[in-house]
Amino acid sequence: MRIVFMGTPEFAVPSLEALIGEHQVVGVFCQPDKPVGRHHNKLQPPPVKVCAQAHGIPVYQPEKLRDGSALAVLRELDPELIVVAAYGRILPDDILALPPKGCINVHSSLLPKYRGAAPINWAILKGEAETGVTIMHMASELDAGDIILQRATPIGEAEDAAALYDRLARLGGELVVEAVARIEAGTASRTPQDHTKATLAPMLSKSLSPVDWSWSAQEIFNQLRGLYPWPGASTDVITGEPMKLWGAQVVEKYTDAIPGTIIAASKAGIDVACGDFHVLRILELQPPGKKRMTAAAYLAGNPIQVK
Repeated sequence: MRIVFMGTPEFAVPSLEALIGEHQVVGVFCQPDKPVGRHHNKLQPPPVKVCAQAHGIPVYQPEKLRDGSALAVLRELDPELIVVAAYGRILPDDILALPPKGCINVHSSLLPKYRGAAPINWAILKGEAETGVTIMHMASELDAGDIILQRATPIGEAEDAAALYDRLARLGGELVVEAVARIEAGTASRTPQDHTKATLAPMLSKSLSPVDWSWSAQEIFNQLRGLYPWPGASTDVITGEPMKLWGAQVVEKYTDAIPGTIIAASKAGIDVACGDFHVLRILELQPPGKKRMTAAAYLAGNPIQVK
């Protein structure tokens, strides 16, 4: 089948590679290269572009999708199907209507839960026990199209967003090939979503980083996991200055200390009282302007006197 693929980050690469192995991918769309480096004087290509170029597939990086130029390119490519995976742009109706077999999307949640830009992170932030991948027919409304297939996977108790991202990317690659095979065979289902059960997964921001120690230890642990590696969780309870928290564990230890109080500091970690009378043990942190380090390494040079 003639396919145009649209995706940008690492998450989309397994889907692109899986399709290349089974179909004729005639073009790849991704977002423009990003300036990187101290002076932003270098351009870094998106992972999808690197993958496509390695396979000799033409790459297109339009700044806009609504000025007619992208539509003109797509008409030239003449795809039977457009497959989208974390492209980062909303497709206008004229593009959605172009391919005869439609447009499908690889989405990293069990829709209708977690529609939006950061479903992997929000599933962890909200303490979900499982998530998954949905392949759906695309519609004008964000992540609201009919479902072709879904597959669930449990979220590990200590799994962070980066690890889950990698697992769901691979799962997406497996499922999209299955979905395209059904479309080609004319057997792809269209199961409407229950829009009354929809939840949102908006873009992350640094405003989510500060830890509120009145939350339960598990909720704060979920915050660390869900915001890893960006924007990361932070706290000022250790020095009065915000520092990043990179590793922690919930300690089933009762404390009646005020939430945010450091109740122990040793080679095992820094124990902080939480709002549910339990403890979060900080295992890895990053002081301002310094590298990540274990709590034990930090305490070796910065001892904490616990009252």
